[in-house]
Formats: sequence, C-alpha cells, structure tokens
Amino acid sequence: MKILYAIQGTGNGHVARALEIVPILKSLVETDVLISGTQSELDLPFQINHQLYGLGFIFGQKGGVDIIQTLKKARPLHFLREVNELPIQKYDLVINDFEPVSAWAAKAKGIPCIGLSHQAAVLSEGAPLPNHKDWLGLTVLKNYAPVNFAYGFHFKSYNSKVFSPVIRKQIRNLTTSNHGHYTVYLPAYSDATIIDVLSQLPKTAWQVFSKHTKKQYQQGSITINPVNNEAFTQSLASCEGILCGAGFEAPAEAMYLGKKVLVIPMSNQFEQHCNAAGAEQLGAKVLPYLAVNQVPEILKWVNEKSVFEVNFPDQTEEICKLVLYNFKNNVDLSMNEFLSIK
Repeated sequence: MKILYAIQGTGNGHVARALEIVPILKSLVETDVLISGTQSELDLPFQINHQLYGLGFIFGQKGGVDIIQTLKKARPLHFLREVNELPIQKYDLVINDFEPVSAWAAKAKGIPCIGLSHQAAVLSEGAPLPNHKDWLGLTVLKNYAPVNFAYGFHFKSYNSKVFSPVIRKQIRNLTTSNHGHYTVYLPAYSDATIIDVLSQLPKTAWQVFSKHTKKQYQQGSITINPVNNEAFTQSLASCEGILCGAGFEAPAEAMYLGKKVLVIPMSNQFEQHCNAAGAEQLGAKVLPYLAVNQVPEILKWVNEKSVFEVNFPDQTEEICKLVLYNFKNNVDLSMNEFLSIK
C-alpha cells in the first residue's frame, strides 16, 4: 500500500504535527508527502514529494485574515490545474491534514481520503463552539478540504474520533523555567499595534515574535524578534505565559508546559473562535481583539497564576496505526477497541 500524507502549509501548526506523524507513517507504510501553502516558518526534515501553491489564507495586520490579499493570491485557475495534474491515482489512500489540492483531487478520482487534522475535531460532535454564528466560516471548514472520514485533534477528547494534541518531541523534551517574561505571537497584528498596547505595561517584559520584521529591535520593555523556531521555543520554555492567536498548536504546547495562556482569535477566522471556546474551558483567558482598551484585562491576566495541569499523552504512533488498521480492514474501531486487540 502506498499513501500520500498531505499538509496545509498556512501557519505552523500543520507542519509541527507533520514532524511527528510523517516519520511514523514512513515506518509503517510507503509514504509520500505533499505540502501546499507558503506561510510556515518550520522546516521539514524529510523529502517533500509534491510542493504546491494550493489555496491558503493571508494574515493581515489588523487582527484577522486579509480578505483582499487572500483573494488576490488565490489563483483559482492554478488551483484547479494543480488538482487536475496531481497524480493522485498512484496512491491507495490520502491522509489529509486540511490540505485542499489532494482532497479535491481524491474526491474527483475516487481515491479514499481520510482527514487527520485539528479542523476535523472542530467540526465533530461535542466540540466547543463560540456563542456567535458564522455560516460562512462553517461552510469553509466543511468544504475546504473534503474527506471521506475524519479523525481530529483538540484540547480534549470530546468523542472517540477526537484525540488530544500532538505535542512535538522538541516541546516534550524541554526543560522549563520561569524568567518572568511573556512570549507573544500575534501574526495577524502589526508590530505598531502590538507595541502600542504592550507599552502600556512597562513593568512587564515582552518577547514578541513577528512575521513583519527581519531583525530584532527593542522598544522599552518589548523585544521584537523575527520568527525563528529555536528562539521561540526557548522563549516559550522560559516564559511566565504566552499571548497568542487562537490557533491550536501554540496554546496546546503552552498548556502542556504549564504556562499561562491568553488567546485572541483572529477576525474572519471561525476556527479560531472555536479554538478560543475550547481553550477557555481549560482555563485560558480570551480577549476579543488587541487594543489599548483591553490593557486592564491583560494586566489582570499578568497578575494571575497558571491554572494548567493538562495531560496530553503521546499517542501519535497508536493514532497512525489505528487510522491505517481501520482503513485496511474496513472497520471503525475506537482507540480503546483497537488497543484491546493488539
């Protein structure tokens, strides 16, 4: 059997998960790797068989997805050509982490496609939802990368098809400390906005990682750094807490390390509002947006103690084996059922 593992390359979360999943899949079955999208700062230490442009989202600098830039860079005809030209029929199965080209190619050619993503968990039974409705966002989540069957990752196992987060070994092996600073990653906000807000709290040290600068610089108690995985990881390991967008991997990694978490979901991003609802249930603080009028809430969070004692077990190998076993045997076993027959 030969499979294609397909990764969405917008942001770092999908790529971080692939660092753990791909080596396991390659040890179990012949596996090719596809990635589409161009906004990840993480490098993959294995061969990429298909590097595609795909259909991604462009982060803005005002707190959300830049709709205009996203549409300008969408290249719908190029996307259709990639779907049509991908040699999907050479694979027996596609395992898809919210990647649209392979998903639509598999759908068009009748190749089985299994979702293994955080987005699958967001849409699953029992997963937290925000108070407001977003029909457009829900429609995008359901149709962006269609699959035949899905398993998901979330902050909690809300049902038998949802697993706790995949935490990178790099994070699991960290030695943590508390140097008193706060790590900040808000890629949808400009440096100017972040500095304007955080400078209102001059007694707190802030280590900001920005997609909008290529060199480090200092502004009072705020250090602005270009995004770098090693530097960010060390900052996270030694921080008091993290202020970040309501993605999935960064808050999950911070929770795992026992750090305080404050998330700000991006506007025009329904998934992040779902994530914020889930993170809040575990004890994270949520702000609706970043602005000076939110400084009292940020200060309140700074003065709080961490509340996280989460258990995110390393089940990645078992999850990969479960997915392959269910596919090969045309069954739908839960993890407990699968482990009972091993």
